[in-house]
Amino acid sequence: MRRISTCLAVLGLAVLGLSASASAAPVVTLKAKAVPISGFPGTGNILGAGAAVATEFTITGTEYGGFPPPLIGVTVYLPAGTKLHPQGFVTCAPAALEKGGFKVCPKKSAAGPRGEATGRVSFGESHPEETVGVYPFFAPGGGLEFWAEGTEPVSIEILSKGHFTTASAPFGPKFVAEVPLVESVPGALDASINTIKVKVGAAYKQGKKTISYGTLPKTCPKGGFPVKSELMFLGGITSTASYKAPCPKK
Repeated sequence: MRRISTCLAVLGLAVLGLSASASAAPVVTLKAKAVPISGFPGTGNILGAGAAVATEFTITGTEYGGFPPPLIGVTVYLPAGTKLHPQGFVTCAPAALEKGGFKVCPKKSAAGPRGEATGRVSFGESHPEETVGVYPFFAPGGGLEFWAEGTEPVSIEILSKGHFTTASAPFGPKFVAEVPLVESVPGALDASINTIKVKVGAAYKQGKKTISYGTLPKTCPKGGFPVKSELMFLGGITSTASYKAPCPKK
């Protein structure tokens, strides 16, 4: 498992002569849409219905040795009227993930299918691309956690933990997560992320009733559901992206 503290990373930037507080910020694009929960008919992009949310981030920039700075935090604002129901879902303890990886978690603790992230790792002057699997799980206390794991060209195992709070209109639930830094090899630049694709959403049956983790608002504002993200990067840089998720068809 390859990690490094934020403090050490900032010192490394100074040694390399790179500015951790560059005036430019990475450009972030966001896409998000409500989709059906696998195995549960009647869910999806339907007003007032349970749904999974498929989210995609694209990050571009050259502030960190020719690449975007390392990502250290993600905040996502969901539209007002979105309801969350974490009760009744099996959880996976963070300690279990960190000790044994995603395979040790109970099957029913998965908050969605395997996702994917791509980025750049560093070996001296070489910066190859790496793809990691991203596995979402329900965390104790009602939050979410994401286990990222890759093997080539660098062995990567990191756990990102997040929790929900409430934002002001036109948003409702607000998800805030920390992203650990990943040191490619000792003394090298930390890994830089280019894309993230994840789908979060699950449900279970209570008698004949479907209980969904997330439920869409009962009404959709003109132009679509507002979604916003704030991505925090090493050095105190923040990039904001907004998106209007399509309203359900009548």
